[in-house]
Amino acid sequence: MSLLKFLAINALELSAPATPILLQQQQEQETQRQPQDKQNHPNGWLQLSGHPESIVPTCSGVVRKRVNTFNDYEVLAYRHISMEPETATIVPRFFGSVQLDTGDRFIELQDLLNGFKDPCLIDIKMGCRTFLESEVSNKTLRPDLYQKMLSVDRNAPTAEEHEAQAVTKLRYMLFREAMSSSQTKGFRIEALRLRGKKPINDLKTVRSSEQISQTIEQFIGSQRGVQKEIIKRLKHMRSVIERSSFFQTHEIIGSSIFIVYDHSRVGCWIIDFVKSRPLPANVKVNHRSEWLPGNHEEGLLRGLDNLITAFEEVYNKSKDFTRKCLQI
Repeated sequence: MSLLKFLAINALELSAPATPILLQQQQEQETQRQPQDKQNHPNGWLQLSGHPESIVPTCSGVVRKRVNTFNDYEVLAYRHISMEPETATIVPRFFGSVQLDTGDRFIELQDLLNGFKDPCLIDIKMGCRTFLESEVSNKTLRPDLYQKMLSVDRNAPTAEEHEAQAVTKLRYMLFREAMSSSQTKGFRIEALRLRGKKPINDLKTVRSSEQISQTIEQFIGSQRGVQKEIIKRLKHMRSVIERSSFFQTHEIIGSSIFIVYDHSRVGCWIIDFVKSRPLPANVKVNHRSEWLPGNHEEGLLRGLDNLITAFEEVYNKSKDFTRKCLQI
């Protein structure tokens, strides 16, 4: 189960920076872990490097996610959503919060892989931006971010930026988002795992419609029943979001859609509300309009529209291929 647990944890820990996923296999962890630590980790548990103990498994179909306080934005988000019966169906089930004798605080969430057997999984980060406006409000020119930009693409900085040898954080974040399909499509594919295979996690530069289509085809193949069910669930999710009080009153940054299926079941949820923020009293968003600093639009529904279209195109392509085969 270790590979399966990896993507489940990755899906829940999307507050991590958009960097390649680093894995530590259980065997490697065992060689480094102190004897007393082994007692707290079930066999097969997999941990993301750089985020030790953020997610703690239990043996009852529940995972615990560490929080700083019970007033963290994610805790408040799940409490709000749990009071909306319809909205609660499209997120991991929220079982409440718990404080251990050690003082550590956690929220308890549904284990999204519970009941699935060797499933395929995909993790899709939503929105045209994955940063809060408050994170890029500082207009100070930063040489370190200029150097980071150069390390990726020496032609990316403008003549003025080359002269200053510095860029603002906003400029750098927009540059980073443009490396993927986030800006153009409103979503980006983070990682996927196929049945019996290791996770594929170098997908953040999948950008064009053709690349996205090929990746989705790789994920669902020619299984038209699965394709149809995923599209149905994504459309249901969209209609729920459009009606939800929570989504009408919050800016949703860095959340993901997590899709899982096996030979008999399909699951689809929107997850991770670490960066969800209540909107100012005088601000309304539709989650589709272009983002301009101050309007708090993040493109969640625009991304979901485009994601549904992408899955529909793969479905229709599969249908056409089946029809041609029957004609032959």
